[in-house]
Amino acid sequence: MSTTSTNPATNSAQSPSLPFASRADQLVGSVIDASTTLLAAYDHDIVKFGMGAPAPDMLPAKDFGRIAGEVFDPSNFTYGETKGEPILLEALHDYLSATDQIPAEQKGNLDRLLITSGGMQGLDLGFKLFVSPGDLVACESPTYTNGSATAMSYEADILEVPVDDEGMQVEVLEEHTARTGRPPKVIYTIPTFQNPAGVTMSLPRRERLLSFAHRHRSVIIEDNPYGMLRFSGESLPALSDLSPNDPLIFGVRTFSKFVAPGLRLGWIDVDPEVRDLAVNAKQTMDTCAPVPNQHLVAQWLSEGGAESHVEVLREAYRERKLTMSAGLERHFPGQLRATDPDGGFFLWVTFEDETLNTEQLLPTALEEGVAYIPGPAFSPGGSFTNDLRLCFASNTPERIDEGLERLRRAIDRHRA
Repeated sequence: MSTTSTNPATNSAQSPSLPFASRADQLVGSVIDASTTLLAAYDHDIVKFGMGAPAPDMLPAKDFGRIAGEVFDPSNFTYGETKGEPILLEALHDYLSATDQIPAEQKGNLDRLLITSGGMQGLDLGFKLFVSPGDLVACESPTYTNGSATAMSYEADILEVPVDDEGMQVEVLEEHTARTGRPPKVIYTIPTFQNPAGVTMSLPRRERLLSFAHRHRSVIIEDNPYGMLRFSGESLPALSDLSPNDPLIFGVRTFSKFVAPGLRLGWIDVDPEVRDLAVNAKQTMDTCAPVPNQHLVAQWLSEGGAESHVEVLREAYRERKLTMSAGLERHFPGQLRATDPDGGFFLWVTFEDETLNTEQLLPTALEEGVAYIPGPAFSPGGSFTNDLRLCFASNTPERIDEGLERLRRAIDRHRA
């Protein structure tokens, strides 16, 4: 567990002659997002295990092409309501209700939903509303550092809480609070198929985290991009299901992982009073999420496209995860440990050789034609040097096996 609030590698690039705001020191950027630009520098074939995006063959592109011809007209290419287009809010609520993704107490209530420009805007709204300079924000370690970086952009101090096979170790959070007398203002968690580890927070841990938050009035930002992508095991209730209508839970969801990331659409599910503030905050950002895309997705949801599409994704991702797990055992026998998720996108790989630095390995891996995200990208403090994240969702089983062969060659070259 560690605390950090700056990134010296980023700060050193700032010009001392310019009158930056104090928060500029906290704008650390994203290694994950920067990988797209990095890959563009290579012109040979690369198996991409890096970005957490659906494979092109997993996108409902044909449906979208047809629907676009039906719903796109001049009225859709203008400004829309900041809270979201009514047609999408209704279609989304109907879909979530039909698939039991919202508590029974909230069914029929649209006042909790706000359409965002992707999941990242939902995280930004949450931290903007609840974090003041110097506030403590607890996050999982490893974590999705785009989330922790957003907290840091609002001048938060970051507390990294370790993760095991049952998710965030809430007892460590409790011990830290008891020892320092400083509970976190906000707890950022991805409890289901966590990014990057792929693990799922157990039910006792979820209940313990809620109890902690209620005792200390800590806001929980529940980031849930992957919850509907379970392909094995028993479903667990979201934190918002365990504590319905809880004003301390700020739910963030996205269409990126089960529809298409390029649409830049997501939503938040929050207390109506919080939603009203979020509308005000969003109006200082972008006025509204892309209106044509909202109409496109609304029609797709209304036609029932999501139900059948998600089933296809679940089966495909199950096969791809099994292929990747088996491939790691075959190509690296006894040399690593990997998580075994029941859904989502990712495997977290830890090499037994602690001297293997996955950041230093990456250039050789790219030369061999395989991309991944090094472990330190998932820790504000730069931990996990002998770890990496692999996305199994982005490639066919055949490409997954080819990518692992290339990773094996890269490691052999690096060590030689």
